Amino acid sequence: MDQEKIGKFVKEIRKKNNLTQKELADKYNVTYQAVSKWETGKNMPDTALIKQMSKDFNISIDDIFDGEYSKKNTNRKNIYIISITLIIITIIIILYLYKHNNSFEFKTLKSSCDNFNISGIISYNDLKSSIYISDITYCGPDDQTIYDNITCTLYEKNNDSSKIIDTCDYDKNSKTTLEDFLKDVSFTVDNYQKICKKYKQDSLYLEIQGTDENEKTISYKIPLKLENDCE
Repeated sequence: MDQEKIGKFVKEIRKKNNLTQKELADKYNVTYQAVSKWETGKNMPDTALIKQMSKDFNISIDDIFDGEYSKKNTNRKNIYIISITLIIITIIIILYLYKHNNSFEFKTLKSSCDNFNISGIISYNDLKSSIYISDITYCGPDDQTIYDNITCTLYEKNNDSSKIIDTCDYDKNSKTTLEDFLKDVSFTVDNYQKICKKYKQDSLYLEIQGTDENEKTISYKIPLKLENDCE
């Protein structure tokens, strides 16, 4: 057992806890001269004091007698620090993503065709956008035709090509008028990859096609106007 090494370790513990020799002495009801002798290795705390110091400063008795922190404790401390750091970083990332992904702006979509009234919105942030269309009504010339089949498709136009974004549900076995069909038509496109800033005015449009019992087909192309450009 190396008293000088133990003394240096006691001194290290004291300084790490911001204590003077007198404050450490008062803590254990000894003189500061006694503490000085501990730290120079001329003397040692008795066993009861060593046990109390171990408890007070969360240090194993073996470490005090060895005069140094064991590698096991050091590794455990490093693992603890690394774990806490990773937890903090993870929380920061989660909070950032949550805030980033939920800070949505909204723009209104409307029809720019005289035969239809359409209401919808685009919600967007810097990563994605979502399209919601819930109200489509026909306001053109009276049409009481019974259609065997009607389709309604949402497109995005890019130069000379068009991409299907979504199609509405319909019952192929149900005959219906255009007006009745549109009552149940809606579009919900979540997590659309294209961000709002890349939309151009009139790049979105609906196409409605109906075929009657005589296989006569009607077709409407309805541009959707975006309320201002996305910022």
